[in-house]
Amino acid sequence: MQEDPIRARILDAAEELFYGQGIQAVGMDVVRTAAGVTLRRLYQQFPSKGALVEEYLRRRDARWLNDLKEYVEAADVSPLERVLVVFDWLHGWFEEPDFRGCAFINSFGELGATSPEVTDAARHHKERFRHYVADLAGRAGVPADVADQVVLLAEGAMTTAAISGSPRPAAQARAAAATLLQGSRVA
Repeated sequence: MQEDPIRARILDAAEELFYGQGIQAVGMDVVRTAAGVTLRRLYQQFPSKGALVEEYLRRRDARWLNDLKEYVEAADVSPLERVLVVFDWLHGWFEEPDFRGCAFINSFGELGATSPEVTDAARHHKERFRHYVADLAGRAGVPADVADQVVLLAEGAMTTAAISGSPRPAAQARAAAATLLQGSRVA
């Protein structure tokens, strides 16, 4: 099903603004101006800022995980190496000029204490990421507890890369994950 072009334009503008400046710093009038729609049209599509934030996070979750999966699945490597390819994708993401860290961690940090919807969206995203990495690890014969440790390395790399402004944490986390994965296969 094709997304309504006006709705898509609003979401594109909201994503750029929310991710780049923070959710609380951006008012609906700023989104309206960036999207080139009337305030009435904006509120017809999204009756509240909360509804817009929820849809922004839902859409970003789907796209982020899809992009990761496409990258990993395209790699012509062993199942064990495929787990490590996750970190290669993260490295590329961290190098993007507009990288500001994980949108879900950022959103949770801003609104998690006051918005159960943002908390749910962040938890949902992190759980889907964990399941994906666990599935990759399971196909490689890696125990579930080691897969969870690999996920923690990836999550730590996301936060560290955002704060440091460097993609280097992806390579460091990849090296640590490789050690974990090799150790899990010997045991």
